[in-house]
Amino acid sequence: MSVLAAIAVLAVLILVHELGHFIAARSQGIHVNRFSLGFGPILWKYQGPETEYAVRAFPLGGFVGFPDDDPDSTIPPNDPNLLRNRPILDRAIVISAGVIANLIFAYLLLVTQVGTVGVQKFVPEPGVLVPVVATDVSSVAAKAGIQPGDVILAIEGKRLEAVPGTLEYVKQTIATHPNQPLELQLQRGDRTLDLTITPERSPEGQGRIGVQLNPNGKLETRRAANILQAFNVGANEFQKIVVLTGQGFVQLISNFSQTANQVAGPVKIVEFGANIAQSNPANLLQFAALISINLAIINILPLPALDGGQLAFLFVEGLRGKPLPTRIQDGVMQTGLMLLLGLGIFLIVRDTANLPWVQKFFQ
Repeated sequence: MSVLAAIAVLAVLILVHELGHFIAARSQGIHVNRFSLGFGPILWKYQGPETEYAVRAFPLGGFVGFPDDDPDSTIPPNDPNLLRNRPILDRAIVISAGVIANLIFAYLLLVTQVGTVGVQKFVPEPGVLVPVVATDVSSVAAKAGIQPGDVILAIEGKRLEAVPGTLEYVKQTIATHPNQPLELQLQRGDRTLDLTITPERSPEGQGRIGVQLNPNGKLETRRAANILQAFNVGANEFQKIVVLTGQGFVQLISNFSQTANQVAGPVKIVEFGANIAQSNPANLLQFAALISINLAIINILPLPALDGGQLAFLFVEGLRGKPLPTRIQDGVMQTGLMLLLGLGIFLIVRDTANLPWVQKFFQ
């Protein structure tokens, strides 16, 4: 059921995206002859006065069709309500409306989560947490008696308060004291312990003790007190996710060789969503908002076969005063579509092969 819930989330986000295109076109009187959720064989369809509405077998996609590209259309080629015959601004609104719909929907999802179940916030506490201690022959911390779950409360007599920079201060102190004893005060459960540890010198000349260090604190779920606060906190959460997602894409593009393995396809997204649905269904709202923002950013990239690619064609048309030749546009879009399909197939195969039950099957 958790897998179905994750697939349903993706289907809803795709539906929202395509509805954005559809509503933007119909509200301007532009002809739309097809609205489809999914790809592949038709499972259900309804023929309206002008538009055919369909649900297809594979829900991880969708499209809005225009009679401009339909050779069987009976609409005259010079009809002013064909998309291609509209001014650049009208077409730009239709093309960008899917991205705008995903962003608006993500914001509303976050407002809903903040106002109903709340969002988790990390509340810092004094000290630095030691979640992992290396246990090989060169682990200094294990020999000194540090255990996973310990909290370093003080180092060299300096209390570690719940303020920004505490974690970096501890790391820097250890790094700058190779082969020099350091006095630590630890909290282990209800006990407070004092011990001395001497960082070993790394090949780079810095001190190390063989532990992982994390900020100390706990997660608290906080819900908005009223609707105005929900909209305000939702806006803050929205801005944070957009900024982090944008930074992630910049890092992916600028350092592709080392970050390419972090790109997730539909299978990985469904697996991630299923785990969330199984552990805490309330967090599906935040998961849906995150994926919706990712869909928006991906689609606005100026790549062929994406909304951003079509907007790039409109930009060139505005500069030239006329559109690029149809054969050039079709060639670029078809090439881009093949590349995206190839990437999609690769990600699906890779992520499917990495699923735990698939790996167990071949062992």
